[in-house]
Amino acid sequence: MLDFFVKSVDKTKNMSIIYSMKTEIQAPHGRETYIADFGDGLVMKRPLPEFSQVEKDKWLAKQHRTKDVIDEINAVNNPVYSIPYMLHIKDDEYQLLEERAPGVPLTSDLYKSLTGRQRYEIVTSLAHFLVDMNELKTVKEETVHRMSNELKMQKLQNIIGNKMPKWFDLGSVKYVSKVIERVHDFEYVTRKAWSHCDLNSGNVLYDAEASRLYLIDFAESDYNFIFRDIFSPLAVDLDICEPIYEEYFKLHDEDKYLIYSPNSPELQNIMKYRKITVLLKRFTKAGDDLRLNPQSEKTKQNNIEKIEFMKDLIARIRYIEKQLTK
Repeated sequence: MLDFFVKSVDKTKNMSIIYSMKTEIQAPHGRETYIADFGDGLVMKRPLPEFSQVEKDKWLAKQHRTKDVIDEINAVNNPVYSIPYMLHIKDDEYQLLEERAPGVPLTSDLYKSLTGRQRYEIVTSLAHFLVDMNELKTVKEETVHRMSNELKMQKLQNIIGNKMPKWFDLGSVKYVSKVIERVHDFEYVTRKAWSHCDLNSGNVLYDAEASRLYLIDFAESDYNFIFRDIFSPLAVDLDICEPIYEEYFKLHDEDKYLIYSPNSPELQNIMKYRKITVLLKRFTKAGDDLRLNPQSEKTKQNNIEKIEFMKDLIARIRYIEKQLTK
């Protein structure tokens, strides 16, 4: 059992209360953190017990940085989305207390099950959040970004040349190779803006009962190319890239930065290659996990699952290229 002394903040009265509670570490959360239910809508987190002192210090520094990011974006006070507060960090015990986000991960299946009104509210909430994040700090000057810089091109070439011929037909191998060439050659003018940098279904929760969106895990927040968050893995999986951008375009401050109009050929190309890049990253990871000479039944089954997953990704890429032609 662990004692945890925490300063609980009453946001409505600007009061602080010091109290002590006991709880147990229950389960690992991600690759670095143990998380425990703390009651009353709170969770307590600690670094994994096997961490060295150096790793614990890095973990603690990341939590302080994350708290700063959360406090900054919450200060915008936009009512259309919510971000749980990180309430207190206890440095000497390597513990932190934060609000628990209601809801469940915003997966594609969940999104499809919602009403049209709920889907509209999700798109609007995400667009508001993206603009707020991007405009929280100074937006950088225009620069040229090459899509190939985001992909592990050598691994992709190895998968195409050494692994795909064993399990995929020649047409699929040639098609993926051509897609890689097109992505490699594509570049566009963009800006770096303050971004979440990790928008996926695990970090965006939806409370259907309250029709409320909650965004979590700001540990990776940093300056990044502006379309990375707009056409994020979440937006690709939910197939909401277009409506998010349309809302974003209306909300962003033109005096701070100009962006392409939604129907412009430039934007359509950027959206196409951003979507494809999201899928190619997954394709690379799955292909890298394939074993050319699997020995165990578990490894053979893993290969079967990875191959089916990669085939589905190829089909999705084909669909995107047909829908978003130059």
